[in-house]
Amino acid sequence: MQIGVALKGFILNMGFFSFDWRQIVMIAISCVLLYLAIKKGFEPLLLVPIGFGMLLANIPLGGIMAAPIYELGTDGIPVLKEVGGLLYYLYQGDYLGVFPPLIFMGIGAMTDFGPLISNPKSLFLGAASQLGVFITFWGALILNEFIPGVSFMPQEAASIGIIGGADGPTAIYLATRLAPHLLGPIAVAAYSYMALVPVIIPPVAKLFTSKKERQIRMVQLRPVSKKTKILFPILTTVVVSLVVPMATPLIGMLMLGNLFRECGVTDRLSDTAQNALINIVTIFLGVSVGATASGEVFLTPQTLAILCLGMIAFACGAGGGVLIAKFMNLFLKEKMNPLIGAAGVSAVPMAARVVHKMGQDEDKSNWLLMHAMGPNVAGVIGTAVAAGILLTLFK
Repeated sequence: MQIGVALKGFILNMGFFSFDWRQIVMIAISCVLLYLAIKKGFEPLLLVPIGFGMLLANIPLGGIMAAPIYELGTDGIPVLKEVGGLLYYLYQGDYLGVFPPLIFMGIGAMTDFGPLISNPKSLFLGAASQLGVFITFWGALILNEFIPGVSFMPQEAASIGIIGGADGPTAIYLATRLAPHLLGPIAVAAYSYMALVPVIIPPVAKLFTSKKERQIRMVQLRPVSKKTKILFPILTTVVVSLVVPMATPLIGMLMLGNLFRECGVTDRLSDTAQNALINIVTIFLGVSVGATASGEVFLTPQTLAILCLGMIAFACGAGGGVLIAKFMNLFLKEKMNPLIGAAGVSAVPMAARVVHKMGQDEDKSNWLLMHAMGPNVAGVIGTAVAAGILLTLFK
């Protein structure tokens, strides 16, 4: 008899009997993300952990994101009653702003800033690509007046706008500071559109350029001395941090990683930052961010609005870089190929590769990769600065 009761209780406690329709939809969405990552090769290092974290979070009764439960003891001191879920603790690295700067350290260690230093004009292209951030910020606020059920506070609008920078860690960092309840939709939108760089950039870049402009050949970049490459991360950290102090964690870690790479005496640290450390943190960040996309949070009118605004932000960012490049060509003796402006949306180095391929499609002997890396790297810095500005305004 007792065995029968226990067996019945076991069966009733299976997740099959606790499914909510929203959980079923979210599991289906997670499977789509996994399919895109594994079958189509869309940012697999990011979408696989995010998709699987989303899958885990929507398993009924799994408790993977459950918070710990405390109760007061007889002496008035809180005593742990139930331990929280595994991903709840990993998520604290996102919530406390630890994981995104560590990702930036790895990016800095993997990135050669030489193309940016060699062609400082690239900074303007990276800055112009932040146009999408601020257009989408105002667009989110305007939506409040026109769409029932959608209401974004300035902090939420700022967190949505940063998707336009095409930099997942920055989007996560800003969202955890200003709108943590929207972290799931914002992170999924940011990384999904980063994965779709080869789909989004080409039509936007072609819309604003002629065939003749896309065939412009650029002169070879001048070599950059070792001393300059060492001084650049130090000086950039000081200047940017003084101008926008709230950007210091992101810029500081980005430049520290690059200093590891360039100084020549920290090879082991550089290797760790660009391999073991960034891989470990990417797993933790991706799975825990995906786990925030539970059905009750994700399946709302606001989420649909965030996905639409994210696409607009990305397109405006790419278009802004192209248009500024065309404007600069009015005054430059040596013209630049305006396609490289589209690489200012960050998404290192995929955006630069897409731009290079577009140039090759127009002229097989036109090599734009290193020229595109300049605005690409500038876009990373620009997005961090934009995040710092928004934090300063709305924190």
